[in-house]
Amino acid sequence: MRRRTATTLATLGVAALLAGCGGGGGTTAASNKDPNKPLEVWTRSTEATAKVYEKIFKSFTEKTGVQVDYKPIFNDFDKQVQQRAASKDLPDVVITDTGSLGNFVKQGWTTEVNRDDVAGAADIVDRAWNNGKGADGKFYAIPYSTQAMVTLIRKDWREKLGKPVPTTWEELDDLAKAFTFNDPDGNGQNDTYGMLVPGTTDRGYLGWWAASYIWQGGGDILEDEGDGKFRVGIDSPESTKAVERLRKLFCEDKVMQPGSLTLGTNDAHPLFESGKSGIYLTGPYMIGRFDKSIGKDKYEVVASPKGPAGATVLGEGENIYQMAGSAKTADQKKLAEYLITPEAQQAGMKGDPQPVVRLPVNKTVDVNATYKDPRWATVAGVYASEARPFPSVPNFAPFRQKTSETLNSIFAKCPADSSAELKTLAEALKKELENQKASK
Repeated sequence: MRRRTATTLATLGVAALLAGCGGGGGTTAASNKDPNKPLEVWTRSTEATAKVYEKIFKSFTEKTGVQVDYKPIFNDFDKQVQQRAASKDLPDVVITDTGSLGNFVKQGWTTEVNRDDVAGAADIVDRAWNNGKGADGKFYAIPYSTQAMVTLIRKDWREKLGKPVPTTWEELDDLAKAFTFNDPDGNGQNDTYGMLVPGTTDRGYLGWWAASYIWQGGGDILEDEGDGKFRVGIDSPESTKAVERLRKLFCEDKVMQPGSLTLGTNDAHPLFESGKSGIYLTGPYMIGRFDKSIGKDKYEVVASPKGPAGATVLGEGENIYQMAGSAKTADQKKLAEYLITPEAQQAGMKGDPQPVVRLPVNKTVDVNATYKDPRWATVAGVYASEARPFPSVPNFAPFRQKTSETLNSIFAKCPADSSAELKTLAEALKKELENQKASK
């Protein structure tokens, strides 16, 4: 297939939308799929997590007779979905993060879900259902997995330096400085750093990472005004102070892993496990991998230390999207219903080395009994008490992307303060809110 540029793909995506989609929640033009072919399923997966999905789909086929054509994709996942949409031939089912919901709905790529018609829907926790809810209050995906961000710390380094488990920003920042300047690995070299940050602007990763700290400082990217309306909060005094703290850690204290501002998550993980960085705010899906590469006795999983406004962290997950234009709607539904059963949820949690179900959406599945690991009890506790999702604007992706780009610039250029850049960002976000008709 001839390689196409991102610009070309975007143009094709718009053309497909105009040709075959009917606004948010609409459907694509008539599918050219053969109903006799296997159910085509895509997941945003690494090689390790793809192996877990393969086992789950094999079990599904054994139970239902429905054949699955499984394609795990990690790099350029969104572009590949867009390319298939442009050719009016979307996969039948896509399993990916909740951050894709707004764009999928806007483009008409995913179909509406009737909760009352989903077998097992009553067993899904209400909070998880919010992951599949669009800005219009309707549901366009079935939740599959949830999670909350947690803080991973090199326990052996911390204990060697005689530092406590941090419970406040002040203690966290102090620990980051100690990890950077006090030779925590004892090799006599100045080769360790305090914090690891997946700070690339790709898919807005830096905004994804920074959101928890902004919330903990009492700030916000968008503030909910009710009735589906929002106002920009990124330039508030609280947000500015929270960003200023992060700027200081990057620019003055210099405790961040060098190169952080170009790192994606897949590039960041090895820096924690190879002993380059000692503090990592990330998802709990890394626990199994780090147990093997670092050793479970050498690092710890803790709730995020509290900022001035508490310990709120990002809590999201993965959804099952039944894509538009499929000739196999009955099989789409069968797979979605199977994936939320206790059997499939537990199989996803037992993935080795990484689970594809982090916290179960099925409330009959016992986290403690399945994992038998107090660290996952910590994750569940954080999700229940401190986690929040990104706001339900029609499409949050542009807000996260613009925020990521501004923060990346601030942390790279190190201005005297962040306020001017944040005010400029706020104006851009206000225009985006107006475009999405989500402001009062």
